[in-house]
Amino acid sequence: MSAPSRDTRHDPVLIDEVIAGLDPQAGETHVDATFGAGGYTRALLAKGARVIAFDRDPDAIAEAAPLQAEAGEALTLVPEPFSRLDRALAERGVEAVDGVTFDIGVSSMQLDRAERGFSFQADGPLDMRMAQDGMSAADFLNEADEDAIADVIFQYGDEPKSRRIARAIVAARPLTRTAQLAEAVRKAIGVKPGEKKDPATRTFQAIRIHINAELDELTGGLAAAERVLRPGGRLAVVTFHSAEDRIVKRFLRMRSGATPAGSRHRPANDAAPAPSFEAVAKAVRPGEAELARNPRARSATLRVARRTAAPAWTGDL
Repeated sequence: MSAPSRDTRHDPVLIDEVIAGLDPQAGETHVDATFGAGGYTRALLAKGARVIAFDRDPDAIAEAAPLQAEAGEALTLVPEPFSRLDRALAERGVEAVDGVTFDIGVSSMQLDRAERGFSFQADGPLDMRMAQDGMSAADFLNEADEDAIADVIFQYGDEPKSRRIARAIVAARPLTRTAQLAEAVRKAIGVKPGEKKDPATRTFQAIRIHINAELDELTGGLAAAERVLRPGGRLAVVTFHSAEDRIVKRFLRMRSGATPAGSRHRPANDAAPAPSFEAVAKAVRPGEAELARNPRARSATLRVARRTAAPAWTGDL
């Protein structure tokens, strides 16, 4: 089978570094936990790997039909959230895989389509649902109380003016369009001349993370990946938000046995499980060339680790 042609509509972030970290070999089985436009999947297929690709967005799965036809049995598409990847693989008779990669957050395809409601760049319905079901952003903002809205914006957006923004959102109800939300935020905190980042950026990010339970999904997905990776298998995770990266960093530090040593005030836990991962390299950030080509990569961080032969941990991350 010839290598699938590259889809040039969307430029996968840190693609060369991700593939180098995964080091896929012909005949291996890899999981692309966040298919999106298929950038990582295409690169893995080009290396001769079999790919099982997950995406909870039905649009992404539907639009993968040409790649599916091109790749044939080398590609399996799974329309489920990646927090279920271990169970979904078991249901398909797959016990272990050689690599798992995550590209956390919203995809370029979702951002670029105004009708999905993820972006303030173009007006659209205030939706933001990745799986296109359940509570929408409009439902949350029109029904939640002011304190709940402020807490979400502060916790997931690192927004110091979250209380002021929440008051403005409540005053502007009902909100049904992305332009309405963006305008309410801008009026609440002001727009400084020459400011590179739109004042609404953090608020939109925070609401999207909340609506899609993205941090819970990430926590579940990392644990699921640990359970399905065979010894020597590799995990690659690209994050775009400090809270996401903290979860990944903490997970890998704990699982690699790199947690701080005990002291006389807090003795070390002698009963800690054996390390299930070992670090492959330090965290990687995009270079100047990639940032010039793809500004959306500016906040990306890649972390890669290798699975050991130790059993998967149980309990909380």
